[in-house]
Amino acid sequence: MTISSDDHDLSATAWRKSTYSGGDGADCLEVADNLPGIVPVRDSKNNGGPELVFRAAAWSAFVAGLQRD
Repeated sequence: MTISSDDHDLSATAWRKSTYSGGDGADCLEVADNLPGIVPVRDSKNNGGPELVFRAAAWSAFVAGLQRD
């Protein structure tokens, strides 16, 4: 489940590129860590664009599912 990014001020957020992003710069994803209870995600090629904000538990379950497959 996503949470509206309008509910959170992400202007000073420290973003990092996913370690799973391709080295050619194509499919790049950035996430923000250390925000209590939420995990914002965005497209690194459009860092001024929209963010998706997930509850931390939902993001953890998503990542765990990817690791199993």
